[in-house]
Amino acid sequence: MSEIKQTEVASTDKKEAAGEEKDWAAAKAHFENLKSTKPRPPKPKYAVTIAVSSRTLFDMVAERKIFEEEGLEKYVQHQQEHENEPLEQGPAFPFVKAVMAVNERLRNLYPDSEELFDIVLMTNNHAQVGVRLMNSINHYDLTIERFCMTGGQSPIGYLKAYMTNLYLSKDAKKVQEAIEEGIAAAIMFKPDVESQLSETQLRVAFDGDAVLFSDESEIIVKQHGLDTFFEHEKQHENKPLAQGPLKCFLEALGKLQKKFYAKNERLNCPIRTFLVTARSAASSGVRVLKTLRSWGLEIDEALFLAGAPKGPLLQKIRPHIFFDDQMFHIEGAKEMGTISAHVPYGIGQKYNKGKLIEPEKQQK
Repeated sequence: MSEIKQTEVASTDKKEAAGEEKDWAAAKAHFENLKSTKPRPPKPKYAVTIAVSSRTLFDMVAERKIFEEEGLEKYVQHQQEHENEPLEQGPAFPFVKAVMAVNERLRNLYPDSEELFDIVLMTNNHAQVGVRLMNSINHYDLTIERFCMTGGQSPIGYLKAYMTNLYLSKDAKKVQEAIEEGIAAAIMFKPDVESQLSETQLRVAFDGDAVLFSDESEIIVKQHGLDTFFEHEKQHENKPLAQGPLKCFLEALGKLQKKFYAKNERLNCPIRTFLVTARSAASSGVRVLKTLRSWGLEIDEALFLAGAPKGPLLQKIRPHIFFDDQMFHIEGAKEMGTISAHVPYGIGQKYNKGKLIEPEKQQK
């Protein structure tokens, strides 16, 4: 008798589970079929996801000062009292606007595709500050629907959940943590002077060593000098360099570029990439180009500066963002109006302008 009851219970449980699954599938289908004039964010598994902090998207210097000098409660109170006043634009703002212009072009060419950029606001702000952030995003008509307000906690787990391709923040510690977890990340800096940037083409400039590539060759330069470095690169020109922290982001950009190429839009592609490296072309450039080729990646323009300052060329390029591992290159770019992002990775973090930083200074 008990066996019959157990069989009946098991059968009932299976039916209930099947019914619940069917209900869930119906609810999901209903949600996905809802119509809206606003574009829906793409699913993370298809998207090129860029997570930006509130302090990179908006200029929150004054608000940060209140937090540091008067504490969290006064900071939250200030944000609530001014929640109907839009925040000023921050260093990541032009980059985000350019990304959204690319999405518009992609949606015109591929109306049903979810291979798009997706911007996620990743902030350690408390939820009470969310109203001002949302009002500011609506004020500027930004398509940012996904928010993570972590209330002071680390965002790393959320970055992984969103399958983040790039994380931009002003918090060096969080950026370092992201890079150690294998997530492309950089610390953003606002330029000292403003430049007129393209509104129709996203322009992204990368340094090579310790950004797109590992720091293996840079270690040789720092420890053994240029002549040994040139000899090493010539001997290993057919051996691809190991990948650096931003290689995956270049790969993601390339994937979207190819969608335009497939529609015969190569000459009118709204994404353009640049390699801006201190390497010499003839002495050490071949290995770089062969590495990119071995990865199946293209770079639109490659500039080998042989140690010359990067600022003047970046001023001509006018990228929406420039990634470099060396702070003196970042500072030079900023001075000439380039929005820059420091990638704190590799042996270059132990040096400043070619000189080893003493351990005591490094800790400070």
